[in-house]
Amino acid sequence: MTMRALTQAGALVLSFLTGTSALAEPAYPFDIHVLQPATVPLQQVLDGTVEAVNRGTVSAQTSGRVLQINYDVDDFVEKGAVLLRLRDATQRANLDQARATREEAQSRFIEARDEQQRVRELHRKNLVSKSQMDAANAALNASNAQVKSADARITQAQEQLSNTVIKAPYSGIVTERMVEVGEIASVGQPLVSGISLEKLRVTVNVPQRVIEAVRNAGKAQVIFDDGRIAESSDLVFFPYANPQTNTFQVRIRLADSVKGVFPGMFAKVAFTIDQAQRLLVPETAIAYRSELTGIYVISDADEVNLRQVRLGRHVGDQVELLAGAEAGQRVALNPAAAGVFVKEAISQQAGE
Repeated sequence: MTMRALTQAGALVLSFLTGTSALAEPAYPFDIHVLQPATVPLQQVLDGTVEAVNRGTVSAQTSGRVLQINYDVDDFVEKGAVLLRLRDATQRANLDQARATREEAQSRFIEARDEQQRVRELHRKNLVSKSQMDAANAALNASNAQVKSADARITQAQEQLSNTVIKAPYSGIVTERMVEVGEIASVGQPLVSGISLEKLRVTVNVPQRVIEAVRNAGKAQVIFDDGRIAESSDLVFFPYANPQTNTFQVRIRLADSVKGVFPGMFAKVAFTIDQAQRLLVPETAIAYRSELTGIYVISDADEVNLRQVRLGRHVGDQVELLAGAEAGQRVALNPAAAGVFVKEAISQQAGE
């Protein structure tokens, strides 16, 4: 055997003993990912509060005793449903009186019209003076005005009667009831408060140092406790800052498709204010071992080691690496398989 052949054979034996191959990368029972910097958005994350767009209090538009209450606190109400009824005897009497006044005015109008037509015919024949003709016209116009006035009083009386039946202005949930059956409600007295869950928004206070970047971005991400993220570009900016906190209030409208969210809930709001290069790793590559969070890194010597890392925020299906890793390093995408591989390698070395 030549000296060159002996040298090659010795190199192969040494490669076998050290667990590396001089010709190819060892076969691992898992896929490998190479860490590379990626451009990610820099976000300002703030605390926000969910609010109902439609919320308010229904007040009495007429006076009367409360006869019926159909809904209580926490009840769901459809738009147009009858919330409560007031005693309407006075309102009905006013309507009947207005109608009677209208009939009287109509009779006087017919009488004045007939008289005007009679006087006009006589005036055409020069049998009456012009002053008598003018008086007949004035009486007709006055009676016509009385009819219109009577019609207006009927409309007003009908409105007052309809106000004895209080209906829901929108679909929602009753949050407060201020009256009981038998109480007398006066004009302007609050009766029922409610909110609508159909249209929601998130209100957040944005510091003045980033408000310009937030305005330019024109969109936001609303992050809920369960991990759901709602995108929105429907933003309303208040044109002035709070002098005590030096923050601008911003309202983010949520899509109607967002479910399971209620007014008063807490939410995180993320605004993109810039971009930067960050090291990202697929979330599937992260290993959680008790209180240790790490990734399996393959060294230049093809050794697999668990390395502790510090994680940042999620970017899609990847996680930002803040410390513990460097660009260009190879990472095992299956930490479970990598862990088994390391244990088998240790056992094999112990057996040898």
